[in-house]
Amino acid sequence: MASVSDTFIENRERVQPDDTNNYASAHGGNVVKWMDEVGAMAAMRHAGATCVTARINSLDFERPVPQGDICVIRAYVYETGRTSIKVRLRAFREDPRTGETEQTTDSYFVFVAVDDDMHPTPVPDIAVETDRDRELQSEALAGEDQH
Repeated sequence: MASVSDTFIENRERVQPDDTNNYASAHGGNVVKWMDEVGAMAAMRHAGATCVTARINSLDFERPVPQGDICVIRAYVYETGRTSIKVRLRAFREDPRTGETEQTTDSYFVFVAVDDDMHPTPVPDIAVETDRDRELQSEALAGEDQH
């Protein structure tokens, strides 16, 4: 059984010209795609099975990610159901020259584990063992209540 911390994944995408809209910032669709991919990785790490997106509970774009910056995506599993996995996702803009970061997007996705025939399959409970696990989980649950 994986713990919350075991499922934590951070990934980076450099925002290139073909990733941008006409305002020279990352196109919202690209940010959602990157979040979906990283969220699925966190869910699969927990489930040990293929996971598909079932729902995006909320998606708040707070500020843009400018072209040339790095879009940092952080994801982790914070709660599970019988076949479902809730993943907290946040995106940040990172200046590649200074490493300065600022949160740009906040979201909660639900994934469902599926077998080889694409039928939902049970997932284990998420373990909450360390202070970091408790902190990440409580932060996600508190934020989920606000969305």
